[in-house]
Amino acid sequence: MGDSRRSSVHQALGGGAVADVLLWKRWCAGVVLLATAATLWFLFEQAGYNLLSFVAIVLLLDVVILFSWAKSATLLNRPLPPLPHLEVSEESVLRAIDATRGCINHALSVARDIAVDGNFKVFLQVAFGLWVISYIGSFFNFLTLVGIAVLLSLSVPVLYDKYQDQVDDKLIRAHKIIQTTYRKLDDNILRKIPIPLNKKRRLSRPSSSCCVLNINVNYHSAW
Repeated sequence: MGDSRRSSVHQALGGGAVADVLLWKRWCAGVVLLATAATLWFLFEQAGYNLLSFVAIVLLLDVVILFSWAKSATLLNRPLPPLPHLEVSEESVLRAIDATRGCINHALSVARDIAVDGNFKVFLQVAFGLWVISYIGSFFNFLTLVGIAVLLSLSVPVLYDKYQDQVDDKLIRAHKIIQTTYRKLDDNILRKIPIPLNKKRRLSRPSSSCCVLNINVNYHSAW
């Protein structure tokens, strides 16, 4: 049972190299990721480095090292730098575009529900989510949030994989409480809000057009 549970968590995270890193099956990659995030946070937050200047310095060092290596290899008959043939495949680009298209379409659908359909429930959900993000962001800057996200991504999946039964039990109870609270809010407040007039008109237009179509069909069939 434990192995199937661990495998389900691994599959839920994608079942690839990323899942192995998040579950610390590749602990070397996890240590490197954690150390890199900590180093970048220290350089930008404590040492006062600027992101643009830091990236430019790193690229400059890489270019100087590669150029010096290539020149010395030519003069001393040594092998050239072992650089692989870097190329982005068309399949990976299409996958990224497809994933991005799904997110964009979902965002546009939510925007249409709010702006066109006047869906008050969706409006409350989006407004509450944006307020929570802005409230959390007021305590930290962007780089600190990225560091916290990296730390959580390397700790929460492992802890959930280890204590999945206990966590699922707590989540089920919390979900029931949220559902009960939402039903009370829906019954007492949301259902009492009147439907906008433009939505009523859109709902009544197809029936009127169908009546006109039936009249025209009957008229032509009579002739």
